[in-house]
Amino acid sequence: MFESYRVKGLIFDCYHTIVDIKTDESDYYTYDTVSKWLQYQGVMIDPRRLKGEYHALAKETVEASGEEHAEIRVEEIFERICRDNSVWDIDEHKLGIETSKVFRSASLRKIGVFPESLKIIEESPSLIKCMLSNGQRVFSELELRFLGLYDLFDIIIFSSDVRYKKPNPKIYRLALEKMQLEPWEVIFIGDTPENDIIAPQEMGMQAMHIQDAWKLLP
Repeated sequence: MFESYRVKGLIFDCYHTIVDIKTDESDYYTYDTVSKWLQYQGVMIDPRRLKGEYHALAKETVEASGEEHAEIRVEEIFERICRDNSVWDIDEHKLGIETSKVFRSASLRKIGVFPESLKIIEESPSLIKCMLSNGQRVFSELELRFLGLYDLFDIIIFSSDVRYKKPNPKIYRLALEKMQLEPWEVIFIGDTPENDIIAPQEMGMQAMHIQDAWKLLP
């Protein structure tokens, strides 16, 4: 379906492009659920304080990075919270990872796959396919796996892997390097103008909104 574009590869955004998702990380219920679960792991922290510490540590981490469009690793944030609020000996590293998954599941309101996007992927077998997401591998990889998407891509890069995110130019260059393609040989497909249209075009790629890509389907 992309024959006329004379490209060798496609880079896709993930959420709201391929994965239809709704989360609510501001809801008291999200933090209340995590707080209650943490009690059984030896960590005592009130839901409101949990929310406050989570956002404060995330902000502190981004500001200390010095990186343009810095990204956190959510498991490291929860690792610090668990360590600082434990009431018995814990494996703080492991608990940080598991708390991240509980946090995501508590914030999740819906998740599925856009069938049109899946069809685009399936109808481009000869093209190198990369997913480039401002996401957290600790739970995003699991979501792609249980949705049956993970193995459809040759390359998957989450912003948490590299600690910076779109529209940082470095993350686009990394994707192109892994694909071993030049910018003009790639179409970037996504839903966010700044990250998925403007920035890729500035890198020399072609770019297309996901809804425009759906219109190309037979």
